[in-house]
Amino acid sequence: IEAKPVKRLCRTHSTITVNGQFPGPTLEVRDGDTLVITAINRARYNATLHWHGVRQLRNPWADGPEYVTQCPIQPGRSYTYRFTIQDQEGTLWWHAHSRWLRATVYGALIIYPKMGRPYPFIMPKKEIPILLGEWWDRNPMDVLRQALFTGAAPNVSDAFTINGQPGDLYRCSSKETAVFPVEAGETILLRIINSALNQELFYGVANHKLTVVAVDASYTKPFATNVIMIAPGQTTDVLITADQQPARYYMAAHAYNSANAPFDNTTTTAILEYKSAPCSAKKGQSMKPIFPQLPGFNDTATATAFTAQLRSPYKAEVPMKIDESLLFTVGLGLINCTNPNSPRCQGPNGTRFAASINNVSFVFPRRNSLMQAYYQGQPGIFTTDFPPVPPIQFDYTGNVSRGLWQPVKATKLFKLRYRSKVQIVFQGTSIVTVENHPMHLHGYEFYVIGSGFGNFNPGTDPAKFNLIDPPRRNTIGTPPGGWVAIRFEADNPDTHLPWGLAMAFLVENGVGELQTVQPPPLDLPRC
Repeated sequence: IEAKPVKRLCRTHSTITVNGQFPGPTLEVRDGDTLVITAINRARYNATLHWHGVRQLRNPWADGPEYVTQCPIQPGRSYTYRFTIQDQEGTLWWHAHSRWLRATVYGALIIYPKMGRPYPFIMPKKEIPILLGEWWDRNPMDVLRQALFTGAAPNVSDAFTINGQPGDLYRCSSKETAVFPVEAGETILLRIINSALNQELFYGVANHKLTVVAVDASYTKPFATNVIMIAPGQTTDVLITADQQPARYYMAAHAYNSANAPFDNTTTTAILEYKSAPCSAKKGQSMKPIFPQLPGFNDTATATAFTAQLRSPYKAEVPMKIDESLLFTVGLGLINCTNPNSPRCQGPNGTRFAASINNVSFVFPRRNSLMQAYYQGQPGIFTTDFPPVPPIQFDYTGNVSRGLWQPVKATKLFKLRYRSKVQIVFQGTSIVTVENHPMHLHGYEFYVIGSGFGNFNPGTDPAKFNLIDPPRRNTIGTPPGGWVAIRFEADNPDTHLPWGLAMAFLVENGVGELQTVQPPPLDLPRC
């Protein structure tokens, strides 16, 4: 993990990369493989690596979120991540999990099926990882530092990227636009990853249908679509057949922005180029690629219709008897300042932005990681009184009284018994603005059993839950001004971000070695 000069948008930045590559190397492994990855930190920042979506059974020490399952790897130090892929196949990804390093420190993690096991769909002629990213024309760590200092919203990105390249619509970029050559008639598997920091994205390929076959390394019932919506941290596998007139076609992505807030309204492109395209269509000539029609930036109807089509391919093993039914309000908040004119209070009306779940804005410990403190029995690092429901009930998506806008800062965990069956309803709020909040559960996959707009109604909404074939995911977006319900079983003994939009579960050990966290490795970093 080291700084290297990377030139984008006419300017060269000292960018944190992995092995000198941006995006980082693609890891190609098989289900059942054991991975040993030594992370050597030659950057000037603390760093950790997270293997996004890997179950990490009984092995939280390899998961990577700083101050949660490990202390960060300090500059000049190293740490070896060791973990085994157990019954997972598909597209995942890896990224730094320390402040905003993951703006540039990320790559694909592709898990092929065990030898001799076919895909449950037509065998593609080739596979292409498509990493959708976000680029700032300055050091992303400084963007974060400025926002955390001023209390204002962070500056929006200057470009989106496909495989690290912004594409033809940006300054100084068209020479490096990603080009994917294809033979007419062949079917290609696109493994699409939203590795952007903050932004949900719409993505499409001009004149070509996309057949969705998997999300978050779980297969789906295949369905055809012109466009996908993908939240940060999510992956979507699509089949595409080169069945159009041989030519050059743009694939493109731009923001899906549901909040009443500034956003990056630029569009990233790459080119799907038929090898048999007429010569004038090759580089240097004027045959412009054909452009896809993407939905409008605030097209919530298209985003909702897309996610509503996702289904498991078979009857899902959804937990039916629920032990813990939780309601989590997720959203923004504003922390009042004693001196509203202070340079540290540049949020709305002289406040500081915060984010919270059930009015708790999560504070990361610094003296130790949560998991190490728990394992070592060190007191005073966290409490286990995270509220299972909002401390005060209110009209979450209505006109919220200003007295409810200020969250409490704390490091609170929620205890779960081993193998308890859990339902969480994430309820968005309209505090400051409604927004799509991506939520990622580390160490687990969950079933997305329902969603809706407005306030969740425990009397009527559960009747509409899909308990037959809901999609299985590791990352979910709450609909803007709405709610989403998930279920999972706490079968992984274990325990997100700078503004506090996070909480942690403390899943207790079960009985016997196979239900107990394994001991930490000897080289686990100290805080």
